Amino acid sequence: MGPNLGLRQNMSLRQQLVMTQRLQQALKLLQVPTLELEQILRNELEGNPLLEEIEPEEELEEEVRLDREISRLEEKTRAEKSDPQDEDRDWGDSWDEGFRGLADDRGHEDEEELERPQRYIPSGQESMLEQLQLAVPEGLERAIGEYIIGCLNEDGLLGCPVREIAAYFEVDESAVEAVLRVIQGFDPPGVAARDIRECLLLQLEAKGQSESPEAVLIKDHFDDLINRRFAEIARALKVTPQEIQEIAQRIGELDPRPGLAAEGEGARIIVPDLEVVKVDDDGREYAVYLNDSNLPRLRVSKVYENTPSRNEDTVKFIDEKKRHAEWVIKTIEQRRRTMIKVMEAIVEEQKEFFTKGAIALKPLTLQQIASKIGMHESTVSRVTRQKYVQTPRGVFPLKFFFSAGLDSRGGTEVAAKAVKIMIKEIIDGENPKKPLSDKKIVDILQERGLKIARRTVAKYREQMGILSARMRKQF
Repeated sequence: MGPNLGLRQNMSLRQQLVMTQRLQQALKLLQVPTLELEQILRNELEGNPLLEEIEPEEELEEEVRLDREISRLEEKTRAEKSDPQDEDRDWGDSWDEGFRGLADDRGHEDEEELERPQRYIPSGQESMLEQLQLAVPEGLERAIGEYIIGCLNEDGLLGCPVREIAAYFEVDESAVEAVLRVIQGFDPPGVAARDIRECLLLQLEAKGQSESPEAVLIKDHFDDLINRRFAEIARALKVTPQEIQEIAQRIGELDPRPGLAAEGEGARIIVPDLEVVKVDDDGREYAVYLNDSNLPRLRVSKVYENTPSRNEDTVKFIDEKKRHAEWVIKTIEQRRRTMIKVMEAIVEEQKEFFTKGAIALKPLTLQQIASKIGMHESTVSRVTRQKYVQTPRGVFPLKFFFSAGLDSRGGTEVAAKAVKIMIKEIIDGENPKKPLSDKKIVDILQERGLKIARRTVAKYREQMGILSARMRKQF
């Protein structure tokens, strides 16, 4: 009997989350940093006639009105507190509930802050193209130069062979070499090198040190140099290992990645999205503010409210734009509350960091914060992505406060970031002539009550860019 290939119809019940377009937009607004949000809101203002910006003068009037209302409530509070019947009433609660988010959430009220223009920093490729226009005339040579600049990687090194560029333009390699040599004289020194060795030599050349001991080591002993085989180099040059080490230290001051100062997207300006401020002398209480003073303050325009129209399409258009304007305003307010709520929870969990520094960071996960504030972990993840906070200890990405933990002898957990700081402090304090091995660092950490494996120490050390004991040894 053959298989039954007939059609069948089955019914099943299952839960499925449908991501509407509006939900996707709300999640995007939650995730983007403040600078990007400002541009999004400017675009909304241009595209929606029912959305308008509250002018600074109107905001000032509102602030004056609030100040008067606050003064009135203060007088009322003092009068009613003097009444024996109301002695037990906490008027501070009424104050907080009535005015939280109105007078204080603006953060900095400096007018110069509101009008401060964003500083523009040219990207690395733009800067080099400008230098090329001044150094090379229009025509084939400039076209080759533009191609070379387009082939530079993020480190500023040439990412494709000269022969391929020559084949593309159907010219001799010497023609490409000539243009490349011009570009290698551009700023920053060392850019457009074909490898790190050439990059370092170009930087020495820019300093007028082409025949220096540093250049000799890079030209003739580069493999031994990068592997810190100072004794072998010293024997070949008939000098002491200490002299070689001193030369190597001067070479270490050069930049093997000059492109980092001139990336294709331009130097990035970090504008903190949030601010944590100490509010008492003991440093135990902190307030969280949203740094959104540059964002336009929005409201629904009333211009079209009483506009008579018999055109059904016009009425529908106005209704849709009004609903969207209301949704934008509501979503931005929800974003503001969510960000402050998440940051307040982080501050509460990591309070020791604010008083003692990064060494006191606790293990913390997104799920812990999500459970604490009653939100989904994915929401916390979006809030902390691409966001920065200004704290009394500096500017940090929000992700900085989250870290896995290691067990200590006392049964508590220590954040991985704090362990890295311990390892760095131990290495910074070692005898450079007898650097500590990873096993010795493990022993020191275990003496401090921390349970850690040697491979974990090695992994953390490598993540911090710290060399092994053999490579750190000085003569």
